[in-house]
Amino acid sequence: MTSETVTHISSRDNALLKELRRLTQDATAYRKQGRVWLEGDHLCRAALARGLKPALALFCESNWPVARVEYAQAAIKSIVVADALWAGISALESPARMGFVLDLPAPAGIEPLAPSVLLDRVQDAGNVGSILRSAAAFGFRQVLALKGTAALWSPKVLRAGMGAHFGLRLIEAVEPAALDALAVPVIVTSSHQGELVQQQKLPWPCAWALGHEGQGVGDEVASRARLAVRIGQPGGEESLNVAAAAAICLHASAISRPDVP
Repeated sequence: MTSETVTHISSRDNALLKELRRLTQDATAYRKQGRVWLEGDHLCRAALARGLKPALALFCESNWPVARVEYAQAAIKSIVVADALWAGISALESPARMGFVLDLPAPAGIEPLAPSVLLDRVQDAGNVGSILRSAAAFGFRQVLALKGTAALWSPKVLRAGMGAHFGLRLIEAVEPAALDALAVPVIVTSSHQGELVQQQKLPWPCAWALGHEGQGVGDEVASRARLAVRIGQPGGEESLNVAAAAAICLHASAISRPDVP
């Protein structure tokens, strides 16, 4: 990479830094800007592994001499930011030393036959990111987030997802009526209703519906379910964290697939 393709920033008032600060501080700013901020080596590597080409690669100045060896050709353009300014664009208590700016994927339509996860007003960003990781791990390619769910591409969800975003078809702001486009059976889960998940013959492909941390799946989604199951809790707890419940249910589907030995 030649010096002409690298920009150095040393002013706090730089317009790009102002936009990045909005991206890291406002969970939904990516919708207005049409791009997302990935911070840290792990997320950046995960994006590159999926063949994505970031619009910008940013590095703190002290990290640039080392980072340029590996990441010089990673992005369309590289930006080197003075160390004193780097913390201002970081969303972490201990800022990473690099990050990518990616163009937000174009909106996608619902794929009717895709193994799916439906998020019905799941509001905690950590839970949403964890569910995305489980979805990717267990072969669920599509995630439909109903209105009221945490912003899927927010910095917190991206960090919790650990790169799962880049292998999933993510659709936000879905209305319950749009779920009628699904041609796979919807399954809902509860702590107290339905048959035990391990005793069910689970359909594949399917769509698991996971609901609000306190209220569970709403009536409009539940009414579309073909099957209701529960997770046995012999320890006597009232309920499971929604991300933990998701991992159990999605794993149960994965091991019951006819194409998995």
